[in-house]
Amino acid sequence: MLTIDGSYGEGGGQILRSAISLSAITGKALEVINIRANRQRPGLRPQHMHATRALSEIFKARVDNLKVGAEWIRFTPVRDHYEGGELKIDTGTAGSIPMILLTIIPAVALSRKGLSVQIIGGTDVKMSPTMDYLRFIVSKAYRNLGINFTLEVYRRGYYPKGGGIVRAEIKPCNNLNTLDLLNHRYIEPKIASVCCQLPKHVAERQVSSALLRLEKKGVHCREYSSSLEASLSAGSSIIVYSESDFGPYLGGDSIGAKNVPAEQVGVEAANGFSENYDAKVPIDRFLADMLVIPLSLANGRSRYRIAVATEHLRTNLHVVSQIVGCTYRIMPENKSYVVLVEGHHRRDNEPH
Repeated sequence: MLTIDGSYGEGGGQILRSAISLSAITGKALEVINIRANRQRPGLRPQHMHATRALSEIFKARVDNLKVGAEWIRFTPVRDHYEGGELKIDTGTAGSIPMILLTIIPAVALSRKGLSVQIIGGTDVKMSPTMDYLRFIVSKAYRNLGINFTLEVYRRGYYPKGGGIVRAEIKPCNNLNTLDLLNHRYIEPKIASVCCQLPKHVAERQVSSALLRLEKKGVHCREYSSSLEASLSAGSSIIVYSESDFGPYLGGDSIGAKNVPAEQVGVEAANGFSENYDAKVPIDRFLADMLVIPLSLANGRSRYRIAVATEHLRTNLHVVSQIVGCTYRIMPENKSYVVLVEGHHRRDNEPH
């Protein structure tokens, strides 16, 4: 049984999510120790527990010590016992739905199966990408790799009550592509802003401040929206993004909070987008992490350029290489970084 140290590098929940996703795909049993050791509240949080439980149900895996606060778990999938179909997950909290989906989607799609899953929890919460980031950035980038999924948001979920409802349809990935994306192309950004149980002008002010921030940087944006949606708790979110079928994939999102002006929320999203746009790179710092699992299993070399090589990315690359045997390099180049991943192609007779 392979042991993964959850305190390595950045030491967050990404180590656990990557480890169990790859365990499910490859059929390799593993133990994750020191889970989230570098966090203020170490151990499994509800979102990690629900993601792990969901994968264990789908892949008929045995999981030892699965409970909130656990500092270690063992995950042992059963070969050729994938059961797709439909699944429902209720976190009972504002646990991050996007983080759960980012664990489930690669595992299901790269096992060449499909799944319809409904998740109840938090759609837009701190320390997590928003649902709109998954819809507008991750889904488009994954589609380029051959991983297809759709998302429907029936109700938003904000802290503290959560209660957001999302349905995801995940398709089997039969042909996993490599990625070669080094050059920046100008694609005019778009803005999507939403608020719930708040006056609609909150979403509109988020848009206005984001537009103003972009204009000061000489970036024009002619397509934007503000909407009022349903939720159990008051909240707001906004994303500034630029994407096309073959890149770039750049997004900056932000979530409203009590006593934080809507204008500040809009500016934060615009700044997040501009960090990557100004650096003339085609992949943002958050997507850089999310590409690691599929590219580690693709047949051949992938390359992509990023503005910032985060500790999060370095940690994820290290952990994934331990499990699947891929090789990688991060090379500084022209005030940016190029990530190289040499995938370890899974043969058809290997477990899936």
